[in-house]
Amino acid sequence: MSFYYINEEIGSVLQDILNKIFHEKYRNKRNNIAVTWINYEANSKKGYGYGINNRKKIYPASVVKLVYSLAIHYWIKNKTILSDIHVEEAIQEMLHNSSNDATSFIVDLLTGTTSGPSLEKEEFNIWKYQREIINDWLKSLNWEELQDFNCCQKTWEDRPYGREKDFYSTFNQNRNVMTTDGTARIMEEIMQNISLYENNINLKNCLFREINEQSQLKDPNNQINGFLGEGLPKNIPFWSKAGLMSEARNDAAYWINSNQSKTLLVVFTEGKQFAKDSDILPKISKAIYQFINT
Repeated sequence: MSFYYINEEIGSVLQDILNKIFHEKYRNKRNNIAVTWINYEANSKKGYGYGINNRKKIYPASVVKLVYSLAIHYWIKNKTILSDIHVEEAIQEMLHNSSNDATSFIVDLLTGTTSGPSLEKEEFNIWKYQREIINDWLKSLNWEELQDFNCCQKTWEDRPYGREKDFYSTFNQNRNVMTTDGTARIMEEIMQNISLYENNINLKNCLFREINEQSQLKDPNNQINGFLGEGLPKNIPFWSKAGLMSEARNDAAYWINSNQSKTLLVVFTEGKQFAKDSDILPKISKAIYQFINT
């Protein structure tokens, strides 16, 4: 059973939106995009929505940082680790600025591993067991949408080396994979269900982004331009985590509409053509916003 109510009207609208966009630029490439779109009434915690390719396993790029941030929140809540200024700064940098250095620190903290040169077999097996701790935790949540996730790799400016490259395996079979449904479930948890315990990280604040020309000009890596936020009106309440690499342009976003309803939208794409296209995600979010607010 899905964590949101399936709504066929939303499904029909989403199909029409994608048909129009793909007819213009991407004939026969509908399998290269996955979408989960959920709407929430003003005072409702469970939404109604629809997904297309929403259970397909796709490389998430930096959207995986949502998983690591939620894990840190749980680790702190359960007193597995203690929050301090270094953890707080790293989470802020990882989510808001998508820092890969901060992500490396967080993954090491969660798993008790470090990067470095290749290891001998016995040592490497222990290292791999430790790095799988995040996947084990995801399974322990018993959320159906997360069962096929693989979230155990760091994110890189260039590429992994040494034991990190060995862990990816020869043909990158062990790279991170997520689905848009599972990503939406995690985003919903952060935005709606996490209690703001004292001495824990406010993940929601770390994901907040201003949609205005001043903030976008100030930060060229604002995760608005070329992503879902660009298609929305200026200055609406908006939270997101984007991911971009040579073969992926992804985003997970949450915003408040003019009628006080809320929208959660996750879009993953695959392929170099999509990664280079800064128009496709804004077109999707703009069409969805117009549908909801007319």
